[in-house]
Amino acid sequence: MAALRMWSWTPFARADVALAALSPEFEGLYAKFGRPSIPPERLIRALLLQAFYSVRSEAQLMEQLEYNLLFRWFVGLSLDDEIWDETVFTKNRERLIEGDIAKKFMTAVLDQDVVKALLSDDHFSVDGTLIIRQPPTIQEEC
Repeated sequence: MAALRMWSWTPFARADVALAALSPEFEGLYAKFGRPSIPPERLIRALLLQAFYSVRSEAQLMEQLEYNLLFRWFVGLSLDDEIWDETVFTKNRERLIEGDIAKKFMTAVLDQDVVKALLSDDHFSVDGTLIIRQPPTIQEEC
């Protein structure tokens, strides 16, 4: 029970709620004929993994999906499912962005009450500069 409560606060759970809300929108994106495309829900889930786990390229993402069971589970792939070709993934991602689905997904996430409570209109900046200091010399230590 505690694990379910913890899951409900994760970004992944917020994505589940947003994807469920957008499900009717996705129906219009499925091809009626021709080569099958990557389902938009799976594409968005894969893109979330790429962002959350700092996967630097789509080729590396496809490699992770090949052997990482956590990634496969979250995206909705079974152990037997083939991984997409990275060029197919890229084309589908571009189509998703052109269709404003990515924007609608972010809006659906940000409209959730749990997420709204975490947002603020206040502006703040964080300086992440790393300054490397030379080790002190003998003269400095005295």
